Amino acid sequence: MKQSWRFSSYLRLAQAFLRRGRLPALLLAVARKSATQGRRVGALKEDLRLLQGLCMAWWRGEYRAISSQALLAVVAALLYFVTPLDGLPDWLPVLGFIDDLAVLAWVLRTWSDELAAFRAWREAQAPEALEVIERLPDR
Repeated sequence: MKQSWRFSSYLRLAQAFLRRGRLPALLLAVARKSATQGRRVGALKEDLRLLQGLCMAWWRGEYRAISSQALLAVVAALLYFVTPLDGLPDWLPVLGFIDDLAVLAWVLRTWSDELAAFRAWREAQAPEALEVIERLPDR
């Protein structure tokens, strides 16, 4: 599956979020939406946690072994996930959430090698250290 033109605009937004230091606010929004969506997120809940953990580890400077393109794609996908008015507005029952899941699945598949490397790094960390690294800010 090829990246859509709509997703390209989210890549530009992702650059702005990273440049302005807004990543923690985005990750809090992702946590809130995934908590409220519960069953809809389903199988992707662990994948969302992985993407959030990657972003927090990168933001804290603990994990930098990811290409800038992969990081931008992850942040863009999370932005797409939290934006209610994207390809299919979230207020449309069932359909409004399908495009969010499709974008997340595309990023997970496209950057699977980079995410596998992060998973390996994550598994090598002490649980206490990982909890601190991946903890979302209190904002």
